[in-house]
Amino acid sequence: MAKNIQAIRGMNDYLPADTVVWQRIEGILKQVLASYGYSEIRLPLVEQTPLFKRAIGEVTDVVEKEMYTFDDRNGESLTLRPEGTAGCVRAGVEHGLLYNQEQRLWYMGPMFRYERPQKGRYRQFHQMGVEVFGLQGPDIDAELIMMTARWWKALGIADHVSLELNSIGSLEARAAYRDALVAFLEQHKDVLDDDCKRRMYSNPLRVLDSKNPDVQTLLNDAPTLADHLDDDSRTHFQGLCALLDDAGIAYTINQRLVRGLDYYNRTVFEWVTTSLGSQGTVCGGGRYDGLVEQLGGRATPAVGFAMGMERLVLLVQAVNPEFEPTRIVDVYVIASGQGVQSAAMQLAEKLRDAAPQLKLMTNFGGGNFKKQFARADKWGARVALVLGEDEVAASQVVVKDLRNGVQQTLAQSELATTLQALLV
Repeated sequence: MAKNIQAIRGMNDYLPADTVVWQRIEGILKQVLASYGYSEIRLPLVEQTPLFKRAIGEVTDVVEKEMYTFDDRNGESLTLRPEGTAGCVRAGVEHGLLYNQEQRLWYMGPMFRYERPQKGRYRQFHQMGVEVFGLQGPDIDAELIMMTARWWKALGIADHVSLELNSIGSLEARAAYRDALVAFLEQHKDVLDDDCKRRMYSNPLRVLDSKNPDVQTLLNDAPTLADHLDDDSRTHFQGLCALLDDAGIAYTINQRLVRGLDYYNRTVFEWVTTSLGSQGTVCGGGRYDGLVEQLGGRATPAVGFAMGMERLVLLVQAVNPEFEPTRIVDVYVIASGQGVQSAAMQLAEKLRDAAPQLKLMTNFGGGNFKKQFARADKWGARVALVLGEDEVAASQVVVKDLRNGVQQTLAQSELATTLQALLV
């Protein structure tokens, strides 16, 4: 007997019971995006490897340890996308969408990173990303944060996420701070773990992200990025905070928040939660005004964020017991009797013509009424339509509300209107 082939570790199947939850959450996210005037862009799963090395930074964990990279048959190095921003910028430059233009874009789909799988964090994971090009003021930074806050309210998780903000300044300001931070860390090498020692020269700002409590205690005495900010970045950040204050959005300024990718500048933010155990990031992003030029385009201001869908789904399920996934089936058609199956299928097709939004399933395989009603329950139908020989002869149908048990007999011509009223 052949050995069963299983899914790759960290790359999961999502079964019908899972996908209905995902569809409901994705529908809410997309509706809010549309209400702000954002447009979808769809990007390849595979890009040339240099795209990510140039965009993300060669000394980041993503590039050094986590990318799925391979040579194709022509010897070209390709990589499964570990994030979406670099590909979105590449597409914008390639298709002439960015220079002297304003674009508000979103995308959603699988990303790939080779790391230790854990709950809500997998090797194939899904992200929703939002990117805005051509706007440089703090107002667009604020709108992105306001939009995410609207998502949390719509998903019923607003009380379980909190906003952290920081400004990491210009490239020049960061370079000056980098020198000061390295000088400080060199004086305290005995406290640093091996990971921090490795990062100290290659990417010292990531030491600020260390989860080592001894390192975090040491950093209380380290020079701060805020003291090295350039005037323009400081003014930008003050403007962002004022807009959020006016909108009533609470936040905490976290001077150790730097984000993990090299392309960020000025504003960085994260929405975090403690409702899934230890603190985790639900959504994070910021400005990356130099990335378009870095990838071959003309200088273009840009800001965006990305959100892991797996962690968001877990959070919604954990804290919002009233969240209802999309029903697979609204209406289930039950038929019994000589020649009734064909009539039931024709009735179902007429209903789909009259009310395309209905999710309607017809029973197949026969069975008595009890078995067919059990199937309707299994599929989660709200309404059953019952056809027998008498109903077919009279062009009628029995409509049964499976929630309260109330049933009525109607002319088939009245059915579409009645169903739409029942299912509101």
